[in-house]
Amino acid sequence: MTDESIIEKGGRVHTRAADIIDDEAELARMGYKQELKRDLTLLQASRMWNNFGVSFSIISVITGIPSLFLYGLNTGGPAVMVWGFVVVAFFTMLVGLSMGEVCSAHPTSGGPYFWAAMLSEPKNAAFASWVTGWFNLLGQVAVTAGIGYGCANFISTVATFHTGFVPEPRTTIGIYAAVLIAQGLINTFGVHLLKYINNISIWWHVVGTTAVVIAVLAAAPSHQSAKFVFQTFIDNTGVDGVGWSERASPAYVVVVGILMAQYTLTGFDGSAHMTEETHNAAMSGSIGIIMAIGCSAVLGWFLILGLLFSIQDLDKTVSAPAGGQPVAQIFLDTVGEKGAIVLMVIVIGAMFFCGTFSLTSNSRMMYAFARDGGIPGHKFFHKVSKHSKSPIRTVWLACTLSFILALPSLGSSVAFSAVTSIATIGLYISYAIPIGLRVVYRKRFVRGPFHLGPLSYPIATTACVWIAFISIAFILPQANPVDSQTLNYTIVAVGIVLAYCMGFWVLSARKWFTGPIKQIQEEDCGVSEGADAASSAGTTQSSREKSP
Repeated sequence: MTDESIIEKGGRVHTRAADIIDDEAELARMGYKQELKRDLTLLQASRMWNNFGVSFSIISVITGIPSLFLYGLNTGGPAVMVWGFVVVAFFTMLVGLSMGEVCSAHPTSGGPYFWAAMLSEPKNAAFASWVTGWFNLLGQVAVTAGIGYGCANFISTVATFHTGFVPEPRTTIGIYAAVLIAQGLINTFGVHLLKYINNISIWWHVVGTTAVVIAVLAAAPSHQSAKFVFQTFIDNTGVDGVGWSERASPAYVVVVGILMAQYTLTGFDGSAHMTEETHNAAMSGSIGIIMAIGCSAVLGWFLILGLLFSIQDLDKTVSAPAGGQPVAQIFLDTVGEKGAIVLMVIVIGAMFFCGTFSLTSNSRMMYAFARDGGIPGHKFFHKVSKHSKSPIRTVWLACTLSFILALPSLGSSVAFSAVTSIATIGLYISYAIPIGLRVVYRKRFVRGPFHLGPLSYPIATTACVWIAFISIAFILPQANPVDSQTLNYTIVAVGIVLAYCMGFWVLSARKWFTGPIKQIQEEDCGVSEGADAASSAGTTQSSREKSP
């Protein structure tokens, strides 16, 4: 008996080779060849670790929370940060459950845009796929940009410790470019190492986040009160001193203030985009999504509480003399300069891992969209390296677009929060379209092995309502008054993508884009031979049933 075999209940032997055959047969059912290297599982020890790890690393609470901690303190303060995270985590889990159900039925690297085509009526399938694909692409690029630029900001900040270095926007952009290049090189030449880097990343996030929280709490000379952490509302959204709570309402500040939480809990579709490289994809992708959200929600709340209780001087933390990063100031005030450097390295390392796997997910989505003719130059970008079995060209396309999206930071004081808004809106709209279609055409939906039973419809409906709410909330102005420096250019970026995809559809794409392309016919892909091999290994393929 080798490590490639597992004894199931009843003494039946299940082999990894049989899993691969089943996965390739499922991919063939959807009309695609197995081109990417299928080398991930859901947990390595119990066949599920790596797929979960991709989404967990992309969500990366130790990336999202420190990156937007200043935004959170100014836009609602501790109360909104703490309770907003709880509310957002709840609704995000509903989105994840609905996505998991659809992912189980259609496990392909195309993810949401493929699902939209499969769940729509045939006459509208191409249009639904086209719009979903472009919103997903926008979100993927913006997430990669937000993560990488956040990493660059923290590198700039740690460079100020005990030095005369003063970070400037152009310096940070240069560091950001270097970060993207490094992540691109890993995704180009180190593809075979990604599953090992993934394992390191998971433990780095879990152990690193725990270590950061314990260190600041244990070393803090004093701690904030529970009243401060759980009840204090702060509105520093007014550039001229008049915030949105005064000009509009405290509720407005609460609504725009949950961006920190929602941006942090974003990117879990990474598990779906990696299903073509995952064993037992119909279950691994779905469970990976849900586990990543659940674990990140618990770990993220733990991190927020630890940082807030450890604040020594609120005004000093908000003004953030330590390179403009309040988290860095908390580190300096609690563990001293040498300790702060260690904690900053932990955070920067997590951000780098997060960005690396965001780029991995991003490139797979672009590859899948190019495979179906959805992006300009698709014939060039739909190429997989013969050596690494990885879409190298879309890796560097993702790097280039992510760099361009961050360029407004050279002249805007709110550019980073705008990028995070773009990422959140783009991704969540691309999640909402297939979930909404699953609700509208629920009688036609064919279940996969993971499904929600009678709760499927109410959960999916609630998820769509939540996404509609945040899509409006995050295009609203975040600073008052609104001018060229404080404009939330999310509406501009989203509008450009919407105008492009709709305009190009009307003028040209509707004539030739047919949605996901059937590369092969199921009977021509060797599935029958694979099925015989699977049978000899004692496996059976799960049957599919109609959803109520």
